[in-house]
Amino acid sequence: MSASSGKRDRPWVMRTYAGHSTPAESNALYRRNLAKGQTGLSVAFDLPTQTGYDADAELASGEVGKVGVPIAHRGDLARLFEGIPLAEMNTSMTINATAMWLLALYQVVAEEQGADPALLAGTTQNDIVKEYLSRGTYAFPPAPSLRLTTDMICYTVSALPKWNPINICSYHLQEAGARPVQEIAYALSTAITVLDAVRDSGQVPADRFDRVVERISFFVNAGVRFVEELCKMRAFTRLWDEITRERYGVTDAAARRFRYGVQVNSLGLTEAQPENNVARIVLEMLAVTLSKGARARAVQLPAWNEALGLPRPWDQQWSLRLQQVLAFESDLLEHGDLFDGSHVIEAETTALIDAAREEMGKIEDMGGIVAAVESGYLKAQLVSAHAERRARIESGEQIVVGVNAFRETEPNPLTADLDAAIQTVDAAVEQEAADALIRWRASREAAAVDAALARLRKDAVDQGTNLMPATLQCARAGVTTGEWAGALREVFGEFRAPTGVAAAAVGTQVSAELAELRARVRAEGERRGRRPRMLVGKPGLDGHSNGAEQIAVRARDAGFEVVYQGIRLTPAQIAAAAVAEDVDVVGLSVLSGSHLRLVPNVLRLLAESGAGDVPVVVGGIIPEADAEALLAQGVKAVFTPRDYDLTTILGRVLDVLGRPALD
Repeated sequence: MSASSGKRDRPWVMRTYAGHSTPAESNALYRRNLAKGQTGLSVAFDLPTQTGYDADAELASGEVGKVGVPIAHRGDLARLFEGIPLAEMNTSMTINATAMWLLALYQVVAEEQGADPALLAGTTQNDIVKEYLSRGTYAFPPAPSLRLTTDMICYTVSALPKWNPINICSYHLQEAGARPVQEIAYALSTAITVLDAVRDSGQVPADRFDRVVERISFFVNAGVRFVEELCKMRAFTRLWDEITRERYGVTDAAARRFRYGVQVNSLGLTEAQPENNVARIVLEMLAVTLSKGARARAVQLPAWNEALGLPRPWDQQWSLRLQQVLAFESDLLEHGDLFDGSHVIEAETTALIDAAREEMGKIEDMGGIVAAVESGYLKAQLVSAHAERRARIESGEQIVVGVNAFRETEPNPLTADLDAAIQTVDAAVEQEAADALIRWRASREAAAVDAALARLRKDAVDQGTNLMPATLQCARAGVTTGEWAGALREVFGEFRAPTGVAAAAVGTQVSAELAELRARVRAEGERRGRRPRMLVGKPGLDGHSNGAEQIAVRARDAGFEVVYQGIRLTPAQIAAAAVAEDVDVVGLSVLSGSHLRLVPNVLRLLAESGAGDVPVVVGGIIPEADAEALLAQGVKAVFTPRDYDLTTILGRVLDVLGRPALD
């Protein structure tokens, strides 16, 4: 007889992360997903929107609508949510650097729908720290960015009491290579820095500070190591309860609850045998739902084919159905915590807590999370951890089914037609967005726009003024995303985050393959009279730099001289650096789908600079047809996620330089 009470817990909020091309097309996708039983929205914004650029900006070239929906002003957001009553919706917005701006647009659009802002429910990610460490979609230096986060949290406490103004995000830390201890320590240290800033700002009365704490949420990653991930969530829960009780004096247990949503791991999704990703996704979902005491309250799953490209609506439906089967067909929600009393789980959880406390102590001794970012310590730790992971996979110590083991496979009917297995974005979307911007700017009242931007600049200079009211004025006046961010850049300045490459530790074990590569590089250096010089470039707004960093670290370890200037460079800047540094090969990393626009521009500019003979290789999520197009235009080699062995990749780079393998 079952020990179940027969009562089923309310299922978590079910979402799929979605948005692409245009607000109109994304609106149609959202409405279809809601009709299929999705219970919340998770909005993906394109890279220009995330980093504060309009569609006609130079850095936006090739990026508009690629990894999310472009939102330039309140009209775009109104079209995105047309026919969707925001007062009844729970909306998650994955936005950080421009979170204040998107929340202001959301509030204004909701008001235009007739909604009371106090009823709005949802979450803005708004965790800028992890952008300096993993995704790269920061817009301003760390200190001003923390001010934007602080001001927005203080505003929502009274104006939008049901809104989660920040979603401390360890998800992308794992994608950047973080081990569980690092995920816990860096995320909780970020939360401490944010809460300290809110408290010290004086904008929230002491007797209402628990309302700030109870609106803090987290967004985590669940990898395929089930026991480790389950224990990680139990450790998160205990440490957060301890921090909020002891550091901030929160006495209400409900306010201390660790509230988190999850997207299961994308780092482990493979291009090879992508059907295996379904099993990985289910296993990872179980790690954050089986333990009732540490259960996620919102779950979103990637699609099985995300390592290939942009998922189609059918792929997103499959991910939604996985959640629904678990929530409504299984008896998972009918029992208490299944793991209470387990000696194995308790020991692993305690070990994670102890190690995380030690790492958090190091960060506090440095002066907090912002100082640890600016010093480069955190980034170097992540790059090193990711390098260790790659080395384990390459050596076979860490098995990835279909990639470094069990590679024999039958023909896959799911990918028989790769052009139909993913969704692509029409190249005309960018020009249409730029043309629409011209019409929008012409339709506005110029005086209202100028006055709103002038107030924003003035308030930004005054450290004691909350920036949310000025931002709302900008939203109502019809200011664009690029104009809002541009005004703040004038006051706050620009920032280039540490890359972590120079300080990253490399493994002490040297495989036979790496030893051979080092010998080949040494021989090439002797032939040239200096070490071969490789420029690793990240063109456009794509901030997912993990692959580029790992190539740079391994190339340095193999004996190359490496030029790596970090993310967010224009093709012109990359071509100029290649000429100035007199490099022997250029390696471009593009993961946002903008390779067909950005790579040819680099080739053209190299030729115009007299460096057309410098070979160019490209890595990224690149469909086979696109790879063939790039090769036809002069690219010497194209690498995709199936090329997981970095040493082999660099061997092929040497082949491109015309140096055969040693006898």
